[in-house]
Amino acid sequence: MKIFKEVNMQKKWLLCNKLASYCFILIACCLFIAACNSPYVSKKRGYYNIELPQRSYQKFEQPGFPYSFEYPLYANIVQDTTYFDNNPENSYWRNIDFPQFHARIFLSYKQIGGNALYKIKQANGQYKDSFAINVFDKMVADAFTLTNKNNVVSSSINDSLIHTDNGISGVFFKVGGNAATAKQFFLSDTNRNFIRGALYFDVTPNADSLKPVQDFLQSDMDHIISTFKWTGK
Repeated sequence: MKIFKEVNMQKKWLLCNKLASYCFILIACCLFIAACNSPYVSKKRGYYNIELPQRSYQKFEQPGFPYSFEYPLYANIVQDTTYFDNNPENSYWRNIDFPQFHARIFLSYKQIGGNALYKIKQANGQYKDSFAINVFDKMVADAFTLTNKNNVVSSSINDSLIHTDNGISGVFFKVGGNAATAKQFFLSDTNRNFIRGALYFDVTPNADSLKPVQDFLQSDMDHIISTFKWTGK
C-alpha cells in the first residue's frame, strides 16, 4: 500500500508541474499577443542639450576705425583675410567668432564712394578682379541679392527695417529653413559708411538642431546692432 501511495504522489506532482508549465506558456502567449496588438508610439527626435553662457558684453573700439559696438565676452574678434583668398579692399573687415558654438558673424565694411574690388566669375569657373566705385544703391541691391541666393533651400525670407537710438539704419534678414546663413543684416548712413553682417555655422545647416543657438545669438546680434555707432572717421 505504501508503494502505491508513493506512486500516486509522484503522478500528482508531475501533473501539477505540467499544469503549471501550461499556465506559464498560456500567460506568455497572451502577453505576446497583447504586445503585438498595442499601438506603436513613435519617439520624437532629440538633440544634445546645449549649455548657453551668461550674457555679458564688452566694447569693440579701435583707433582709426569707422565704427564701434558692444559684443559678447564669450566671442572673439579677428581680422578677416579670406575674401576669395585675397585681402579685403580695406582693413576694417572683422569676424566675430563664437568658438563654443562653431559660429561666426562676418562683418564686411565698405566706404561709399570709395574704390571697390569685385570678383567676376568667368566661364571657366575662375574669378577675375574688377574695380569700380562703391555706390550705395548697388550695395543695397547686392545685400538683397546675396540673401535671396538662399531661395533654393530656404522656406522663407523676411526682412525688417532697422532704426536704432544711435541713429543707425539698415535692414535685418531672417532666412527660414536649412540655409547656410539664417541671419543677415546691413547698416549704413547712406553717404559714407556701409557694413554688412552674416551669421554662419561651421556645421551642416540644420534648422531644428541649430534653433536654440540661433535664437540665443539673435539676441547678441540685436545687441551689436543696438550699440553700433559710426565713429566719424
